Amino acid sequence: MNSITDVLTFTGPISPDARRRAEHLSRQQATPEKGERVRLNILSVSFVNSYLQCMGFETDLENSDSWNPVQQTLTDVADLSLKNLGALECRPILEGEKFVYIPEEAQLDRIGYVVVQISKSYREAKLLGFVKEVASDLLPVSQLQSLENLLEYLEVETVLIRSLHTPNKTLIKLKQWLENIFEAGWLSVETLLGTQANLPAWSLRSSNDTFVSRGKLIDFGTLTEQGVVLVVTLPEDNEQEMDIIVEIHPKSGQDYLPPNLQLMILDFEGLSVMEAQTRSSNKNIQLQFSGAVGERFSIKVALGDISVVEDFIIC
Repeated sequence: MNSITDVLTFTGPISPDARRRAEHLSRQQATPEKGERVRLNILSVSFVNSYLQCMGFETDLENSDSWNPVQQTLTDVADLSLKNLGALECRPILEGEKFVYIPEEAQLDRIGYVVVQISKSYREAKLLGFVKEVASDLLPVSQLQSLENLLEYLEVETVLIRSLHTPNKTLIKLKQWLENIFEAGWLSVETLLGTQANLPAWSLRSSNDTFVSRGKLIDFGTLTEQGVVLVVTLPEDNEQEMDIIVEIHPKSGQDYLPPNLQLMILDFEGLSVMEAQTRSSNKNIQLQFSGAVGERFSIKVALGDISVVEDFIIC
């Protein structure tokens, strides 16, 4: 339905429902000037709402002040509430305008500002860019950042908010491992397995063949005698994208893993994106993948009805 015209802007139609709501609310205002401002605010917020939903972000339009008829009458707001993140201000302008007006009530409690150019017909809009904050009530269009930066910014904020709301769980920061900073319980592989472990067979080796490996004993409670060792290994030359290999080994003194043991990689929503399972005589199982800076994932180890989940973030 919509199309990306270039890396900096996004153009598409405004929905008929948004146009009808904007028309209805504009007619309820005391002056034509106020009616036009309300119309543009509604069209702007609706367009940004549709765009961000298509990009996979959770919005809460009904709880936005801009969607409240009373607030639209009393104030000049064009906010869109993003679940767990806060309010994103969606300021409208017309074609040819070089400055965006940011009223005083929209300069507080905002996580950012998106500028929306509304066509004269009210049927089409263009997202021109965004900024995280403003210093005055007039924002030059020339100072807007790319929409690509907006999406990256919202993705990182979403990951951080979700990590803060993880109850009673340690979020393991893998970048710190490269600085020899390790969370409690993550020990050297030699300590856990009793011998010098062989490095995993990487399909993509690091340039200097140096790795950081750490392991953790996974205890299955009543199945303690079948405990296993979870090993995570990183090449030391990781930069923007991190290569990660995850292995499960028998604990010291055992030769094989228990059958039907599952190793899973979960995305930040808890959905499995990669799995491996033992058979009758596996000495180890492993999974290999890559992740970007700021990305969050989890490792789940399950045996029967018992499972253990470790949460990670690449930062």
